[in-house]
Order: sequence, then C-alpha cells, then structure tokens
Amino acid sequence: MRHLLKYTFLSRVKRFEIVFWPFLFPLALTTLMYFGIGKMEETDFETIPVAVVSEEAGTFSVYLKEMESAGNMIRVEEMTEDEALKALENKKVEGIYFAGEETTLTVSRNGLAQSILQMILESYEEGRQTMEDVARLRPEGMQAAAAKMSDFRGAVEQVSLGGRTTNTTAQFFYALIGMACLYGCFIGFGSAMELQANLTALAARRCAAPVHRMKLILSALIVDFTLHFVNMVVLLCYMRYILELQFTGSFIEMLPVLFMGSVFGVTMGLFVSSIGQMGEGVKVGILIGVSMVLSFLAGMMNANIKNAVDKAAPLVNRINPAALISDALYCVNVYDAPARYARDLGILAVMCALMVTGAFLMVRRERYGSI
Repeated sequence: MRHLLKYTFLSRVKRFEIVFWPFLFPLALTTLMYFGIGKMEETDFETIPVAVVSEEAGTFSVYLKEMESAGNMIRVEEMTEDEALKALENKKVEGIYFAGEETTLTVSRNGLAQSILQMILESYEEGRQTMEDVARLRPEGMQAAAAKMSDFRGAVEQVSLGGRTTNTTAQFFYALIGMACLYGCFIGFGSAMELQANLTALAARRCAAPVHRMKLILSALIVDFTLHFVNMVVLLCYMRYILELQFTGSFIEMLPVLFMGSVFGVTMGLFVSSIGQMGEGVKVGILIGVSMVLSFLAGMMNANIKNAVDKAAPLVNRINPAALISDALYCVNVYDAPARYARDLGILAVMCALMVTGAFLMVRRERYGSI
C-alpha cells in the first residue's frame, strides 16, 4: 500500500493540469483580485436610506444629520408624508421617522436595517431624556453634557451580529475559496482516467496489474484528498498571512471547511469522470462548466447574485457546494452561528458520501473483454 501511495503521489504532481488548476491558478486569481478590488473596506452593510417627515427643523433632524455625517450608516432624505409613504411602499427607503413632539418610526418589514433604525431612535430618546434630567437637576452642566453627548463618532462602528467587523469584498474571497475547492475535480478526473482501462493506456496497464481494484481506488482517494487539502491550506495561509485579508476567525475552525470542500471537489471529478463512455474533452468541459456555474451562484463574480438566489430559490444554494463553503467561512469569520456552520458541513459530507459511493460502484463493476 505504501508503494502505491508513493507512486500515485508522484504521478499526480508531475501532471500540469493537476498542479496548475487546483493549486497555481487559485493563487494567481487571488493575487489579481486583491490588487483589482483593493483591500477590504470596513463595512459589509449598505448605507440605510431613511425618510424624515417633520414640519420644522428640530433636534431630532439635527441628530440624524450628525449621524449621517459621522459615517455611512444611514442616508437621510427629508420628504412630505405622502412622499415618504410612497417611497416606503416602493422600498426606496427602509423606514420613516415622523419627527414632532413625539418621534416615531414606521417600517414595512422586520430586518437588520429596521433594527438599526430603531436603535438610532432609542439612542436619541435616551440622550434627550438625559439632557432633560441634566437641565432640571444641574443646569450649569448643560454645555459640558451637550458636548459629551455629541461626541459619538469614535463609538460608532459597524460590526456583524457576532461582534466582528465586516467588509464589502469578503464575499468574493470566500467564494473564491469555494471555487478553488471545486477545482479539485481535476485531481479526481485524473484518478478516474487512470482507473478505466478503455480510456487511457496507463489505465489499461494498471488494470492488468495483479493489484486488487480496491487498493488502487483507496490509494488514489487518500493521495487526492490529502494533496488538494494541502492546496487549500496553502491558499488560506496566503490570503490570511501574506495578503492580510480579513480572515479573523479561528484558523482551526476553517480547516474542516477546507477539508470537506477539498473532498467534494475531488469526488465530483471522480463521479463525473466515471459516468459513461464520453471522451476526455467532454468530461473536462462538464467539470469546468459545473464548477463555474456553482461559483457564479455563490457570488464569485457578483455578491448580489448569491443574495438574489437566496431570496428567489433558497434551496439552490442549500445544495450548492460553493455556496455552502462560502457560507461556512462566513460563519467562522463573521457570524456567530455554530448550528449553521454544522449544517453546511453536514450537507457537504452527505453529498461527498453519495458521489464517492456512486463513483466506486461505476468503476468497480466495469469489466473488459480485452485490454
């Protein structure tokens, strides 16, 4: 078995398509994306548009203008009541502040943006109550209190629900890792081509050798999984420590994601290459097409695509391996969602098991009249 592992490994690393596509190409693409997109920004949330309905400029309007100028959390638009309600109905704004003797917030749905708007209103009400208490109890400290209350710029920071600062370009790099994992299909493709005697001369010689088919398959799987997992660890280290991208989560927790992604990529190549009597070029075309479509749906080219798919057809990305890998990395680096992380890995494991079983059955049952 050790002999098989050694020479299986040597045969893999000497093939250009196995070294370039799963290993060198993702590194080159990561470098190009890094310099093309630039370093990650400090926010992952879009600016929240909000309408304000007020008959005259009051303290709340001033407060909102200060919030707007302090950062890119909200964008304030002054409107009449009819204009504001129409904008809310058309989803041009996320909420409406009615400023008067009593300030209220009107929203059409519940979500993160609406929660932030409610938090802003509550912060204003608490501050107003504090100022009224100071004016009643210690009027001589009004000026100092007002200066202190307005100095909130350094305290406003947009973070994820898990408490980690997020960014706008992280999705591209998470999806890129998902794509790189799927490119392990080229390694699995090479293994399948070496196990089907009717496809290559090398496979014919191996099948004619006095070695049990199970040993050939196991040695190929062990080498392929290990080789591609190392590829992914190198890619992650390059992103995190060389380019210093924002992978702030636990490195150890990201390793199972890389491993399951690597296993899926290799098994996808094994499975597709074991189907039927199609030529090598046709099978390579299928693998490239499937990998790119899955990566596209996961947000590789446009982060909005993944959001649109999640809203329109959530089941698609529930079984899209590239999206599952990207989502699991989000769970480690951004969200605090261990249940969602476990679900993503579980779905990947089930899909890997099904494809390995299918590939094994198709390769194992083949018999040749002559080689």
